[in-house]
Amino acid sequence: MPAVPDLMESHQVRLRVRSGQLVQPTAGLAPGYAQANLAILPRELAHDFLLFCQRNPRPCPLLGVADEGDPRLPSLGADLDVRTDLPLYRVWREGEMVQECSDLLHLWRDDLVSFAIGCSFSFDELLVAHGIDVRHMSCGCNVSMYRTNIPTAAAGRFAGPMVVSMRPMKAADAIRAVQITSRFPAVHGAPVHLGDAAEIGISDLAHPDYGDAVEIRPGEVPVFWACGVTPQAAIAAARIPFCITHAPGHMLVTDVRTQSLAAF
Repeated sequence: MPAVPDLMESHQVRLRVRSGQLVQPTAGLAPGYAQANLAILPRELAHDFLLFCQRNPRPCPLLGVADEGDPRLPSLGADLDVRTDLPLYRVWREGEMVQECSDLLHLWRDDLVSFAIGCSFSFDELLVAHGIDVRHMSCGCNVSMYRTNIPTAAAGRFAGPMVVSMRPMKAADAIRAVQITSRFPAVHGAPVHLGDAAEIGISDLAHPDYGDAVEIRPGEVPVFWACGVTPQAAIAAARIPFCITHAPGHMLVTDVRTQSLAAF
């Protein structure tokens, strides 16, 4: 993973992404600021997708929805542009991922609606501040993500399995992580499972469906959070004609302070 300056502000991260200088997963960047998953769909599918998010708030907590044809989300950042401000995007056609690209300027259409969905990278720094090792950060890689057998609530054409992210922890740290992350439902909140991965349909933790595998050390348990890649599983299942998402781990860094999202 390329080296980047420590403790960048959110706006600095977006400027570096926009200029092509930063092309890596965004875990650990701009600590203190919330990060977001992205889904961009044509207007005829936007209502169903909005319902899907509302019916599945654990994996799809909405941070913002743009006006049709508008690439801006001013509530998340004054200069934010969803066409240029993520390190890597995925383009989907008929439910298949057909392209990854570094900007959407050549693909943008006036009928597109952008959805920003809270991301668990937002609370990783809080775990680290409490002395918890967040393995994908300490190893400098992407987080491990897995499709599960946990169903989502269907909405229109959208349905499918929940995707989860996994962080291995000592048992005491896992308990503390539940306490910390429960305060932040806008970025997935508390874990949905911990311990035996087979109970949620994951057969091999060494081979994640998205992201990178990380070591689970003796005395550690895998801890699983609902993940904003869940819409990508629903998009694949629905085989919709066209949409755009973030590439897993390559998030939109917002100007929203994570602490401002605390529920209590």
